[in-house]
Order: sequence, then structure tokens, then C-alpha cells
Amino acid sequence: MEKRKTSFTPAACEDTELSINHPYYDVARHGIVQLAGDDNSGRRVITFSCCRMPPSHQLNHSRLLEYLRYTLDQYVENDYTLVYFHYGLNSRNKPSLNWLQSAYKEFDRKYKKNLKALYVVHPTNFIKILWNIFKPLISHKFGKKITYLNYLSDLREHLKYDQLNIPEDVIRHDQNLRDKQKGRPPPSAKVPPPRPPLPTQQFGVSLQYLKDKNKGQLIPPVMKQTVSYLKNKGLRVEGLFRRSASIQTIKEVHKLYNQGKPVNFDDYGDIHIPAVILKTFLRELPQPLLTFESYDQILGITGVESSLRVTRCKQVIQGLPEHNYVVLKYLICFLHMVSQESIYNKMTGSNLACVFGLNLIWPPKGASSLSALNPLNHFTELLIDFYSKIFSSRTVPGEILP
Repeated sequence: MEKRKTSFTPAACEDTELSINHPYYDVARHGIVQLAGDDNSGRRVITFSCCRMPPSHQLNHSRLLEYLRYTLDQYVENDYTLVYFHYGLNSRNKPSLNWLQSAYKEFDRKYKKNLKALYVVHPTNFIKILWNIFKPLISHKFGKKITYLNYLSDLREHLKYDQLNIPEDVIRHDQNLRDKQKGRPPPSAKVPPPRPPLPTQQFGVSLQYLKDKNKGQLIPPVMKQTVSYLKNKGLRVEGLFRRSASIQTIKEVHKLYNQGKPVNFDDYGDIHIPAVILKTFLRELPQPLLTFESYDQILGITGVESSLRVTRCKQVIQGLPEHNYVVLKYLICFLHMVSQESIYNKMTGSNLACVFGLNLIWPPKGASSLSALNPLNHFTELLIDFYSKIFSSRTVPGEILP
């Protein structure tokens, strides 16, 4: 059993964007469960931090379980990743073994099927005891998804570390573990200053850079080629944009594009590869397509009267820089096409918004909180469902559509 005690300071980790009207405000305010961007395969990452759990008499564990389900229900239709920060679980805040056992049973196949990875950070003997207890319940297939990581630095291999919003208590604990290591290795090398991009680079550079390097074309080549391929061959593929693809293949395609070499998606035989590449391209832009300046306006969409929300969306979109507007219009036009085939592909405007919302807008620092998801996704859904109404009144010279 864990003997280490961790002080509990709710104010330090409460979500400032969280509304008191949230259905699980009593649990959500602690920040135990958080959205943390994407992993290296473009899958949503959700974190669970034990150190943020208050003493058991201050937290209804049944409500915590309901809230975890409520959170996962937004993602279980897509591939997703869980990161479990074990440090901070102690005798004061630890749920009972009966509760843990019933919790595992309650999460049925739909939750386990699309969970592609579970990272357990700073495992202890208690985790080994739990494993022995639950081993008869855990399938071999699910067991293969679990990875134990002794140090935070190990996460960098799998995830976008800077998006994780790791609790300070966990960071200090990690440093203490490293300090206690015998034959302590030299500190990690500092990240070198960024090098100038390659002349042919397509990912991680600005829209203006891409325009300048591609003879003034407004639509970036990666977007144009992936959208064209998916429009011709993927519109009726069930679950388009929901599935991940081979990490190795994505890295290979990514490298080919950045080296200015041709990419033929027919060579890979997987329609989800161009879909993941499109999401990756958007996610790696230095500034989101909808711009940092629009973040707070978009966050406020759910505070606008329902009948006025489309008009509000239009106002926000009209205020975008010209180049951003053209690229966004091209993308949303295509996503509207995808939604029109939802009887076949099951990708309604709402489902597409859950996939693309956080690839179109994110805050200047860190990742969006769970409480920001609803307005960000709702705004994206309105763009897709009311594409014609929102984008019809502004035309830019040289713009093209899919």
C-alpha cells in the first residue's frame, strides 16, 4: 500500500474555464481527468492524476466513475490514449479494491476497443499488487496496451510532452526519483535552437511560408492532395477520420513531403493514411487555422442565444486573415461534403467536429481544457453544418474549392 502522503490544494489545479453549471462540477473542478492534446499518432490523450484526488471523504468515487465515463464517451468512437499519473495515490484518497474491480467491469468493450495505449507513469509495488488481483479479468489483448514508464522523460517518445499539463507534484516526484538514482546519468541535453525550415518543408511552417515556397498557391499542397484523394476515394468510408494509421507509415509520408518528394497514397493501401496526414498537417501549424486571436471568441459561442450562433460564427470567420479564411473555407467545404455522405460514412457534422475541433483551434499556451471542448466542437460543427450560409458572403481573389 502507498504510504506517501500528498498535500491536497484544490485551488491550484481547478479549471478556470469550468462553469459551475457543469453536470459534474463537484468532480471536474479538481482537474483529476484532463484532455491533453494528441499523441504522435494523432489520437486524443486523456490524463488521470492521482495527486489531484482529494481525501475520500471529500470525493464521491461513484461520481468520479460517472465523470470518467462522461469524459470518455466523447472519445470512445475514435482511437484514444490514456496517461495515468500514479504518484499521489495514498491511504487517504485511495478508492477501495471493490470499487476498482467494479469500475473495470463497468467499462465495457466500447471503451476498451478504441483505447490504443495506456501509459502508467511512476508505477509502484501497489500497481503490481493490483495487477495480480485483476489479472484474471484483464484480457491478453488489453494487457498489451499497457506501458509502464518510470520517468516523465519516457513519455516524450510517445506523446507531445508539452501538451500534458503535468501536475507540479508529479514533476517534483520525478526529479526526486532521478536525484536518488545511483550513478546518476548526465542531465538531458538542452533542446537546440530551432533550425530554419527546409525549402521544401510542408509541416510545422506557416501558411505564408508555404505560399511563398509554392508559387503563390493559397491552398497548401498537403491539404490539396489529401483532400483530393479523400474526395475521390474516401467519402463513403465508414469512420473516415476516426481511425489512426501505422505510425511508421505516417512518419514516412511526413518525411517524403518535407523533402519535397512525391507521395502516392495508392502505394499504401490504407484510406486512413491521407486522413491522418491532413489532421497532422493542421495540428502542426505554428498557429491554428482559426488563429489564437479568435480563441476567446470561439470559446464564448455557447453563451450566445441559439438562434444567433450561426451569425456569430460568421462574424468570427469574417474577421480571419485573408489567407486563413481561404484555407479554412476549402477545408470546411470538404468536411461538409463528408457530412453529406454520413448515411454511409457515419461522420455527421457533430462527429467531424469532435475530430477536427482541436485541430483548428487551441489556446496560445498548453492544451485546451475539457471544459473548452464543448464550445470549440460546437463552433466547428456549426461551420460544417452551415457551411454555405457562413462562407457565402466573402470571396477572395484566387480562392479555390475542392
